[in-house]
Amino acid sequence: MTMETIHPLVVQDVAKSFTMHLQGGIKLAVVENVNFSLRAGECAVLGGPSGAGKSSVLKMVYGNYAVDAGSIDIQHLGKTVDLAIADPRTVLSVRRDTIGYVSQFLRTLPRVSALDVVAEPLVARGIGRDEAREKARILLAMLNLPERLWSLPPATFSGGEQQRVNIARGFITDHPVLLLDEPTASLDAKNREVVIELISRKKEQGVALLGIFHDEDVRNVVADRIIDVTSFAPAMVTQ
Repeated sequence: MTMETIHPLVVQDVAKSFTMHLQGGIKLAVVENVNFSLRAGECAVLGGPSGAGKSSVLKMVYGNYAVDAGSIDIQHLGKTVDLAIADPRTVLSVRRDTIGYVSQFLRTLPRVSALDVVAEPLVARGIGRDEAREKARILLAMLNLPERLWSLPPATFSGGEQQRVNIARGFITDHPVLLLDEPTASLDAKNREVVIELISRKKEQGVALLGIFHDEDVRNVVADRIIDVTSFAPAMVTQ
């Protein structure tokens, strides 16, 4: 089996809605009949206008949102796990070893240095702290974060600096699937080029990437395929 035929993620017939309890229990359908798969070594991008459900799809794949119907099959440690029905312990295991995530927002503990924030995912997987920190230094240097900031907590950083820490943290592991939620949103042109390079390296390593990119220039470079989320639009709002 070649790398191109391996599908580490398969989403089938997924639907998602929200119940508006303060508006008489109206059920707001977000997406339905979501079907796609990811191949190893490709970067697929969720496309569509704001409000189409791109972030909801990404959050369902990561296990942050429950699904109303369908399956989200991930190849995890030699087994197929359906994240749509997985228990919390299994979801945490999948996040530790199989699915990485770069969000728009950095959430960290107070007083933890940027270096340790980036190194933590490796430490959690059993990598020695010194080795993890060295890999973190390499990524932070690539992303042009000044070395004087490495020992400081990222909560004090600017938005663009926090995002670079976030990106380094997401890219430091060798997860076979990586989700990207607007990773270049707060970056200048120089660091957007670095992210493009990091994505290219992941693809060469056989990682399957699924992302949201509002930056058209970046999207046009990294996307092997656009998944049109508007094709998953629900028929209507139901009571």
